[in-house]
Amino acid sequence: MSRKKALILGAAALLVLMAAGGAAFLALSGGKELKYKTQAALRKALPVTADAELRQRGVALAAPLKCADVPGWSKERLRVSCTGMTTQKKPVEVLGSGDVKTARAYYTILVDGRPVVANASCLGADCRSQEAGGRG
Repeated sequence: MSRKKALILGAAALLVLMAAGGAAFLALSGGKELKYKTQAALRKALPVTADAELRQRGVALAAPLKCADVPGWSKERLRVSCTGMTTQKKPVEVLGSGDVKTARAYYTILVDGRPVVANASCLGADCRSQEAGGRG
């Protein structure tokens, strides 16, 4: 094999490997992005989206949820917890998390200690933009 053919073959093989690697990355990441990319954005949105989710499920809150950062959160791993009370005086706890690296989010809502939503990928109006079945 001549040197010229070897260089062309090597370059072509490199391009094929790069294309396959890019396709594999997109397939594994799903091309997704987190809806809330920062801790502050998640903390601000969670009480609104959780309230909307609870209303869709027939649960009314007595007052807006109060949210705080969960210890151990980082720029790569977002963690927020919200608490409140229903109009029927049942405690509500909402947990929201997001992983920047995998672009995955998880939400859980407990009412009176029982899961109403468990490990959902979206809440409330945020689910309208996702495929059906995005909720847990």
